[in-house]
Amino acid sequence: MITTDICIVGAGPVGLFSVFEAGLLKMRCHLIDALPQVGGQLSEIYPQKPIYDIPGYPTIKAQELVDNLMAQIAPFKPTFTLGERVEKVERQPDGSLVVRTSDETEVHCQVMVIAGGLGCFEPRKPEIPDLERFEGKGVAYMVKNPEKFRDKNVVIAGGGDSALDWTAYLADVAKNVTLIHRSDSFRGAPDSAEKVFELAQHGRINLLLQSNVVGLNGNGHLKEVIVAAKDKSTTQLSSDFFIPLFGLSPKLGPIADWGLNISKSAIEVNTLDYSTNVERIYAIGDINTYPGKLKLILTGFHEAAMMCQSAFKYVYPNQHLSFKYTTVNGVNAF
Repeated sequence: MITTDICIVGAGPVGLFSVFEAGLLKMRCHLIDALPQVGGQLSEIYPQKPIYDIPGYPTIKAQELVDNLMAQIAPFKPTFTLGERVEKVERQPDGSLVVRTSDETEVHCQVMVIAGGLGCFEPRKPEIPDLERFEGKGVAYMVKNPEKFRDKNVVIAGGGDSALDWTAYLADVAKNVTLIHRSDSFRGAPDSAEKVFELAQHGRINLLLQSNVVGLNGNGHLKEVIVAAKDKSTTQLSSDFFIPLFGLSPKLGPIADWGLNISKSAIEVNTLDYSTNVERIYAIGDINTYPGKLKLILTGFHEAAMMCQSAFKYVYPNQHLSFKYTTVNGVNAF
């Protein structure tokens, strides 16, 4: 059995930063994530997507932020269980917790922190005949490595931020990029929509509005995407890749059965310290909810710091917590 002070469920940016804040207070962390690598959504869904609202970084790519966080927490030697989903939490007679995963890994901890983003994610798939037949053979639901699409004919479908951002990014990478959207306006950020319209006006991308993808053709690998316009006319587009970006469907999974107060698929917390209604279990990042909640990475960083200050009393019940600035004490590795 693995023994640690804090077991963090979720190795996304907020979970990783929690290791740093815990380390400053001499608390060791073990992280568990269902994904096979650290980074959460940032590494799994949009590793090359630029982020603009991380303090101190005018812009930083998602994977670069994850890499920097890993370097920042290295002095505190966190341990990881990756590719396994947390299934059960059992309270011990002394109040501590044992966390069990889908592969029977056991972690004994004084505190558990749920930093699982929105839970487990599955892509929302459009209803297109033979879509699943071409999965991995031209159909992709996320862009892990943009170089995979270099000099290729790419068709993207969707009207949200991901569809807009990847259309703009791949315009400089792919041979041809076509964005297909069922409406004539986008629900994504206005700046991103404006950029896509400008790319279309300059002939950098093909933009098909009020249209839907209704079929796929190919022999072992995708060759064509069939598009139906509002007037029922159809067009066949030569395509090496089709990327439907209709968002992700979050699922709480076993978390929903742990006796936590859940509201609209999120965990209710006390904003004093981001504790849940279950003692020694905290929830930080996008998975929690409270009045005024902003689902931003920087919000999760704040929650991580406050959580660690509160968790200290369970790890060191006989010690008084004395707050000290890193500018005074520095970072003292384990």
